[in-house]
Amino acid sequence: MLVIFLLLAFCLSVRSADLFHDDFSQFPPGWLTNPVGTLNAAIQEYHYLPNRGVPLGNWENAICHLDAWVIGDEDGKSYLEQQLPPDSNQFQKAIFLTGDEEWSDYTVEALVKPLALANLAGIVFRYHTNRHYYLFALDDGKARLALHLPLEREFRVPDFRELAGVPFPYDTKHYYRLKVESHGPSMRCFIDGRLILEATDAEILKGKAGITATGPARFQDFRVQASNDTVRDIKLRIRAREAELAGLRAENPKPKLWKRFATPKFGAGRNVRFGDLDGDGHIDMLFAQNVPHVKGDAFDAISCLTAVNLDGKILWQIGRPDTRNGLLTNDTPFEIHDIDGDGRNEVVLIKDFKLQILDGRTGTVKLWAWMPEAPRAKERPYELVNGDAIAFVNLLGNKERHEILVKDRYEHFWIFNNQLELLWKGDGQTGHYPYPVEIDANGLDTIAIGYSLWNHSGHRLWSHDGDLRDHADGIMAGNLSGDPKAEPRVYASGSDEGFLMFDMRGNILKHVRAGHTQSPSVAKYRMDVPGLQYVSINFWKNPGIVTMFDWNGNILEQSEPVHTGAPMLPVNWRGDGQEFILLSGNVAEGGMLDGHLRRVVMFPDDGHPDLAANVLDLTGDARDEIVLWDQERVWIYTQDQPFHGARIYRPIRNPDYNESNYRTNVSLPGWEEVQASPQRW
Repeated sequence: MLVIFLLLAFCLSVRSADLFHDDFSQFPPGWLTNPVGTLNAAIQEYHYLPNRGVPLGNWENAICHLDAWVIGDEDGKSYLEQQLPPDSNQFQKAIFLTGDEEWSDYTVEALVKPLALANLAGIVFRYHTNRHYYLFALDDGKARLALHLPLEREFRVPDFRELAGVPFPYDTKHYYRLKVESHGPSMRCFIDGRLILEATDAEILKGKAGITATGPARFQDFRVQASNDTVRDIKLRIRAREAELAGLRAENPKPKLWKRFATPKFGAGRNVRFGDLDGDGHIDMLFAQNVPHVKGDAFDAISCLTAVNLDGKILWQIGRPDTRNGLLTNDTPFEIHDIDGDGRNEVVLIKDFKLQILDGRTGTVKLWAWMPEAPRAKERPYELVNGDAIAFVNLLGNKERHEILVKDRYEHFWIFNNQLELLWKGDGQTGHYPYPVEIDANGLDTIAIGYSLWNHSGHRLWSHDGDLRDHADGIMAGNLSGDPKAEPRVYASGSDEGFLMFDMRGNILKHVRAGHTQSPSVAKYRMDVPGLQYVSINFWKNPGIVTMFDWNGNILEQSEPVHTGAPMLPVNWRGDGQEFILLSGNVAEGGMLDGHLRRVVMFPDDGHPDLAANVLDLTGDARDEIVLWDQERVWIYTQDQPFHGARIYRPIRNPDYNESNYRTNVSLPGWEEVQASPQRW
């Protein structure tokens, strides 16, 4: 009797239970996402969009910029179809994903029907990121089991560790049931119930599961199963993780609403500048609306500027506001800066092919000059330069940076003095936004732009513009080591070139092809690691992968907390010297990450906007506030508790006058004694 009881208990413990099952019938027929249209998918680089279409429930579209997935019905059964041909996938497989990072020792299966023989279609499992997972698929006449590796050895060539493969004839008329039994390091792969491949690999032992294809293919009846004991263990690990997160969040101040106001008709996406415009000593906001010209986002023109204070009062407005013109996928050339040194801020912008200086209090024009003749290039719709971005530099000896750098989209830049006279110009593969840094003995700025370094007189010190094959999405120069005697280095997030680190003579010290890296920031994210840390997030082909490097270019952490882009802004939230990383204001997928890429601060579910965000000290106590906005309103959050301590962290940041959707946000260490009563206005 005891033997029978033990046998029964054993059978119950190993009996399979569904971790997840879906026949896709809950989705409406049609596309699961919506094409963005004129505003291409780049809008998701630094704006938060929840789904771009149908809510996906337990599913995730891992490659957010691909409109890959369509629901239909075939012979009375629903199917999910990957509908894009290979050239639309841009070297990346579309992935439809579900589950939890704690899933392990499970069996995953699905019915798969390739609709084109030369393409890949199958199952992903033990998914860590969209560049690091296992794959079992039908691929060009064979069955294939492989590990997608997180780093590439060659430019734009995905790297795999092939684990097993065998010829397997298939057609486009039938569904094939693909199944993987994954237990510990072992993997057994079946097609229609027949064992096809076996392998052992322990690089990733747990992770999410899903389906993938590089070309048109259909999927039905997706299922993930595990033993009762395994399901119990998974739930215990998830509960332990959530308990740890709850403890970490309890240690941090919670976001508390401080101010909010509406932006009727004049609202915008991440096309806002911050600075004191009216001279009252408090920060104001300047919203720019824009209209794309010619094509895409290379020749945008500012259509309306609206200056408001943080109570929402309109200070002045230029142009006609229109809600259609609020979003963008690029920079536009306008900044707030005291360009003439009189103690009052001006607005410097390019509009109607004129470089203009406006009075910050009224918006009236103080000085203007025609832009230079546009260089001869393959795209030259205008005789004059229309401008892409503006940055201020110190090339003549004023530390407040009164010289103006104007660049076009990717190839040329011009330097003007504050009387709008052209000093010199440069060209090359300029990337998105420059980084001026005072590293010269004469106290003048050296300019890192693209993969080049220029001195104050217009001499190019060195360049890799000709041999690196994708543009610099973000670049900075400085000493991040923590040793004040160490030589500065130049760091870049080079789009598909990945992460790069140069010495001051232009030698490449590190080149890590971690995917399409962008939106970098530098701050003290880890207290247990020397120096400062450099963090970036991927977008094109592999969105949402966050990689944290130490000052020497070694990877400290890598995960995929979201499947989209984010501005990755440093946040001095606690004032104790450790900063967090802002993803977005979304209550589920946003929040702030710590140096281990854990969500340690979340926003309240109070109906706030989450399209765009910025971070800066607005109340005067050295800690940062979070500004969240969309095209209709602005909400500002501060901490729900005061700072306690004799000394507070006040990092040294990029100046507000050099703002860009593409700048490397740098936060260098700085401290100050706490005053008796920190300002809270």
